[in-house]
Amino acid sequence: MKIIISPAKSLNFENQAPTNVFTKPVFTKQSKEVHKVLKTLKPTDLSSLMDISDNLAHLNWQRNKTRKYQLKELNAQVKQAVFAFNGDVYTGLDANSLNESQILYLQNKLNILSGLYGLLKPLDAIEPYRLEMGIKLSINEKKDLYDFWNEHVTLQLNKGVKKNDVLINLASNEYFGAVNKKLLKAKIITPEFKEYKNGQLKMISFFAKKARGLMVRFMAENGIENVEDIKNFNVEGYLFDSNLSTDTKWVFTR
Repeated sequence: MKIIISPAKSLNFENQAPTNVFTKPVFTKQSKEVHKVLKTLKPTDLSSLMDISDNLAHLNWQRNKTRKYQLKELNAQVKQAVFAFNGDVYTGLDANSLNESQILYLQNKLNILSGLYGLLKPLDAIEPYRLEMGIKLSINEKKDLYDFWNEHVTLQLNKGVKKNDVLINLASNEYFGAVNKKLLKAKIITPEFKEYKNGQLKMISFFAKKARGLMVRFMAENGIENVEDIKNFNVEGYLFDSNLSTDTKWVFTR
């Protein structure tokens, strides 16, 4: 069983990670190809491409200019991915409070999709960046990031799965689009998280994102190996709803 999640736009490189152990991204060579294109873009290009403010565009222009890929040690500009990302999913995951064995579980099970790095393990060292997968950025002969990363990401995921294995898809649609579902060897199960509000069942983005992180944490804390045990997820009021679920879509409500 493997797990896949999205990265986050927000980053935290200020606080020190609870461990000095780190690994290197598997697609460093390919990431440098993406970076080579990013370095050619001016702040105004980045602002238009990513629909971000001038300040954010200038910050990421500076990041693109100074990125070195010298991932030999942790420092103010190099941090493990699971501790560097700081969005709603990672608030739910709260990796900083996990113990060593739980982090090792994630290192063995969890994959993080990335526009710049393709696919990351939790302890892979990264430098600050912003590059969403859905951005229309052509790389070499590839029309966009989906086209560039699709084959690389799918083949790498297939290396980590066995026959009749399962991939728990906790990524957003934007990021999971980088995976070729037809070529993926594992069965894909996608948990969904919904809220009862005013008598109606709705998926609310903020809560759904946090719940994805909560589920990853639940799996790490309980060392889950049997996919059926995920149905026992009962954090912050969520419960598995068998009536709303299918074989590949597992719905949790509260």
